[in-house]
Amino acid sequence: MQMPDGLPTEIDLTRPSAARVYDYFLGGAHNFEIDRQLAEQIASMTPNLPATMRSGREFLRRAVRVLLAAGIDQFLDIGSGIPTVGNVHEVAQGADPRSRVVYVDIDPVAVAHSRELLAGNDRTAVVHADLREPERILAEARHLLDFDRPVGILLAGVVHFVPDADKPADILATLRAAAAPGSHLVISHSTFEDQPQEMLDAQRLSARTDTAITLRSRAEITGFFGDWTILEPGVVHMPLWRPDSPSDVDEHPERFGAFGGVARNDRPAAG
Repeated sequence: MQMPDGLPTEIDLTRPSAARVYDYFLGGAHNFEIDRQLAEQIASMTPNLPATMRSGREFLRRAVRVLLAAGIDQFLDIGSGIPTVGNVHEVAQGADPRSRVVYVDIDPVAVAHSRELLAGNDRTAVVHADLREPERILAEARHLLDFDRPVGILLAGVVHFVPDADKPADILATLRAAAAPGSHLVISHSTFEDQPQEMLDAQRLSARTDTAITLRSRAEITGFFGDWTILEPGVVHMPLWRPDSPSDVDEHPERFGAFGGVARNDRPAAG
């Protein structure tokens, strides 16, 4: 199969990619026919799924703005996907040009496009790594980020790709332990709570992509924040987390199938 210009030859275009399916739902251009076919199959079962993807991106943008207001000017975005409109560096550097952002993704297509689009932006970096390698991610991120200062750790729509067997709670504990007091943790995560059967069936189609999704309860997702202070309004359905306007929340915010929350590290600095 001939590869599109500029993409690594090791990319497998015979199998759909979770990152590229996500990019398609967000209206991006970095996806292929095999990804679009799976996306359309999922969308035929759950017509509101594109809106769900956009809701997740809107939650992330709101959370980044809250972190900026708290003085955070460096971000570690793990599971960042393929750059589309409204990415973290656009929000952060639009408010504070000094902001630094490290993007991390497991998908080689996401990484290749990220590096291409961010060429020349010396306050960003792109790391090809798996969330299940937290020590490696932290080591790579330290080339740009200063972990002696508060950092925003962003895990938007990625922890649900880690099965229970890979101990996601331990992974999150490693990331939290590396963060200075005043750091913030942002998580959005798919759930089975309050979901109709057709949504659960569509989630099972994720097994056909690179990584299957593990749906978790609100209590399980809340546990990923450890002993950090969870900001108001808590871990809630994504549209309910500090909406820009009450009109942005419809009558059924649970239909987007995911919880979101933000927590702050209020532990005292080590003596």
